[in-house]
Amino acid sequence: MSIASTAPAPGGAGEPAPQGRTATFRPEVQGLRALAVLMVVTYHVWLGRVSGGVDIFLLISAFLLTLSFVRKVEAGKPLNLIRHWLHLFKRLLPAAVVVLLGILACTWLILPQSRWPDVLDQAWASLLYRQNWLLADTAVDYYAQDHAGASPLQHFWSLSIQGQVFILWPLVFAGSALVWQWLRRRGKASYRLVLMAAFSAIFLASLAFSIEQTATNQAYAYFDTRTRLWEFALGSLLALVLPYVKPGKALRLVLGWAGLTAMVSCGLVLTVDRSFPGFIALWPTLAAAAIVIAGQSGSRFGVDRLLSWKPLVALGDNSYALYLWHWPVLVLALAATGIEAPGLGQGLAVVAASTILAVLTTRFVEKPLREWHWPQKRSWRTAVVIAACCGVLAGPVAVWQTTLTAEEAAAAAQPRELTPGAASLAPENAGKPTPEARIIPAPAAMKDEWADIDGLCTDANVPSDPLLAGCLQNTKPETVTKRIVVLGDSHAQQYMAALGPIAKEHGWEVVTLLKGSCRFGAESPDRNAECNAFNKASAAYVMEHRPDAVFTVASLTHAEAPFETEVPGYLDGIRPFTEAGMDVVGVRDNPRFSINMPECVQKHGPDAPECNAPLNESLAESSPLDSYRGQVDGLHLMDLSDFICAGGTCPAVVGNIYVYKDDNHLTKTYVQSMIPMFEERLLAATGWT
Repeated sequence: MSIASTAPAPGGAGEPAPQGRTATFRPEVQGLRALAVLMVVTYHVWLGRVSGGVDIFLLISAFLLTLSFVRKVEAGKPLNLIRHWLHLFKRLLPAAVVVLLGILACTWLILPQSRWPDVLDQAWASLLYRQNWLLADTAVDYYAQDHAGASPLQHFWSLSIQGQVFILWPLVFAGSALVWQWLRRRGKASYRLVLMAAFSAIFLASLAFSIEQTATNQAYAYFDTRTRLWEFALGSLLALVLPYVKPGKALRLVLGWAGLTAMVSCGLVLTVDRSFPGFIALWPTLAAAAIVIAGQSGSRFGVDRLLSWKPLVALGDNSYALYLWHWPVLVLALAATGIEAPGLGQGLAVVAASTILAVLTTRFVEKPLREWHWPQKRSWRTAVVIAACCGVLAGPVAVWQTTLTAEEAAAAAQPRELTPGAASLAPENAGKPTPEARIIPAPAAMKDEWADIDGLCTDANVPSDPLLAGCLQNTKPETVTKRIVVLGDSHAQQYMAALGPIAKEHGWEVVTLLKGSCRFGAESPDRNAECNAFNKASAAYVMEHRPDAVFTVASLTHAEAPFETEVPGYLDGIRPFTEAGMDVVGVRDNPRFSINMPECVQKHGPDAPECNAPLNESLAESSPLDSYRGQVDGLHLMDLSDFICAGGTCPAVVGNIYVYKDDNHLTKTYVQSMIPMFEERLLAATGWT
């Protein structure tokens, strides 16, 4: 929820007055900004929800920006867009860079190394005002309750959207001014009417796009600048019509308090996290618009009396810095203490620390640079200040990334005998100590530890059902000796790191139909409707294409007791395949944990007890696969758990290789170290050659 100030003076819209305020300063708008940031902070810290405040901030920023530009044009002053942009980013960047540097320092001190690359990538994205697109592309869940595992830079997404609009909106003002001049030479025309036409078109087009995208791809739409433009346009339209809207005193009272009630209750009443930014976002934006229209009521009972309260207005002056600081302070505090969610006292400490940092940042960074006269005299001087701010951050980030890349290369270049992985658990190696070496993959490479699948399905393998549009396959061998379809979720995908190379060696063609958190089995109430539909479509695909074999994961592990169970509807799901003459391979699932295993190693070391879970708290004492035996002809079962867990424990590191990339997925590197054992057991179980 960004609250970047858009005007030359805090919360104002014109040139600074001698007292530091503008001649048209509206304290109730500054109080509205302060109340909105309090909502954001409160909802984040204690409720673990989103308040809808981002929409209010976007509207306010466009409202103030529009007031400023309209006054310039109507007064006949030059727009001077380059100077405007330089002046604006000179105000925004210093505080942001200070916060980014603080986050990087705390990242080095607090966060595990495997999270460093993502933080560094997001530091670049935040600096360049493209964080929203980075998060959209990686489908980040901004609403996850586990804030301790969130990125401390995640909140820069809204600042990025604002930065992009701060470049776009002046172009709209300038283009509209040209149209206005052209129309004025041919008769009477109003600049405000031209702007209203432009922003009405943006409002309608963006709102329609936002509604459509929110319904079809909400996770991406939330971060998409295009789905947010209508909120800025609404703020601009509000600024344009405000002089002509003159409600009476009684109506101002009603509008003000109704708007405030709707604004504060939005995040509690609506499922903001799953329905924004579609038409539902009209609730907070229209609520804020009602408060702005109510304006100064002239009544001691008006909401403006509350919003003009000096402490609230003072908080509004620090609202930009408070927004910048509150999220990283929360995330880093939780990561440092290991707490999943703060209590009342812990939350108050987070808010207090954030407020102190915000006041210090405003007092000693933002205000002095805003009032510094040297860069104001020449545009090139302003550009120098901006470049210096960027360089202060870019230098450390570039050096850090270079160091991580070098460490990653050094780890990968080690002789294979120093990193045997699963081979160290083979009977012939029992009791042999693993030689000293760097643990691989390097933390910086952990994000690349998903099993590789060559590409989308082609030719006859392309599914006709749109539910299976994500069908993937390995490169088809010149001579196909066997066709295999892999069904299930990411736990089936991870074994492609072994099955894929083995298939290429034997001339097998492998097609994968995978959906996250959707283990294959017959329809079951234990699965959601989407998973049941996907499994039904997958089964139909198999029956249509009649491969030689189907590969599945045949048990289901859990982080808490019971630690391993049968897959719901598993036998009923695979029985049609075996009755049609296909082989079915069912492999036992790997353990799940309540902690991130590689991060545990990075914090405590590979030998720490917390990174070596007891076997009886990871897998069932009696494998669920045993209950399947003899029930379905053509079902071949594989158990590789002795190459994942050994000696009564399920360690995070085996043979100098990280076993897991998170709390439940095997690393590609470790599964590749299992290839000889995987191949031996697969061929033995199935009788294939």
